[in-house]
Amino acid sequence: MVHKNKVTCLGLGAWGFTLANLLASNGHDVMGWSRDQKLVDTLQHKEQHPKFLGHKKEASLHVTTDLKKALNYGEIVVESVTSKGVREVLTQVLQLDKGFSKPLILTSKGIEQKTGFLMDEVALDVMGEGYKSKIGSLSGPSIAKEVMHQLPTSCVCSAYDTSLMDLIKNLFVNPYFRVYPNADILGVEFGGAMKNIIAIACGISDGLGFGANTKAALMTRGLHEIRKLSATKGCNPKTLNGLAGLGDLCTTCLSPDSRNYRFGFLIAEGLSPEKAQQHIGMVVEGVNTCVSARELGQKAGISVPITEAIYNIVYHGLSPKEAVKALLTREIKEEHL
Repeated sequence: MVHKNKVTCLGLGAWGFTLANLLASNGHDVMGWSRDQKLVDTLQHKEQHPKFLGHKKEASLHVTTDLKKALNYGEIVVESVTSKGVREVLTQVLQLDKGFSKPLILTSKGIEQKTGFLMDEVALDVMGEGYKSKIGSLSGPSIAKEVMHQLPTSCVCSAYDTSLMDLIKNLFVNPYFRVYPNADILGVEFGGAMKNIIAIACGISDGLGFGANTKAALMTRGLHEIRKLSATKGCNPKTLNGLAGLGDLCTTCLSPDSRNYRFGFLIAEGLSPEKAQQHIGMVVEGVNTCVSARELGQKAGISVPITEAIYNIVYHGLSPKEAVKALLTREIKEEHL
């Protein structure tokens, strides 16, 4: 029998709502928070998320725009805001509760600009080193739409404290959502952040009409790029061979439901980065992460050509065709794995 917990979920976008609804279906009492009053009103009155029409929310999932109310409700907090918003939201959490000490499970995937921090490093910077044992992470190949349809999905949980890792696993696991523990929290988070950049490249490749050969090359060289750069964060490279690395990379690069892939595809079709993001209507994490990853590469003197190409497409107007040409005319070196 599953132990019943009271859980606070911060963020009710597509992924945040999916996790909150999953936790409620697992038998937990859940309070979801969003600053979007219109979204909360819709969830309260229509009991459906705008991104998942036809899927009624679980009865034990309650929603609010009152952050203090949400924080007081749960014994455990699950974060699902954008990676760019993690620092701001956690700062608000501390302002409302200076002695905040509840377990925090991070699910956002990204690297903070300027600092180069992964999400758990952002949390430690805000909450203090004494909070380290309370920080966990959930990542892996998980398209929200598929989880909502209860299609078999496998993810990875991680934490600095093994008991928290077990708590996360037991909180989320069910017959269609498997959760594997991995103690390398930095590797788990790094793989989840970097794959979004490569997914944009794969979307561009497909949008330009290139084939499976091209995409296979982008994914393979992209994984190599991720592994090289992971050294800057002290990750275990073996983690990147698993669900949080290769697994998440495959899903995000291959699925048309991936917003990063769709973003790249739309750019290849001629939309500007701004128009492509507007069309998707959700945050495209790879847009921010390519800036951070490029900064990490420059500081460490590590070449990241795919990341550099995406950065130049998004921020300097480089045409996708010119970016591909630049990648294909690079000096060929021996393949090191």
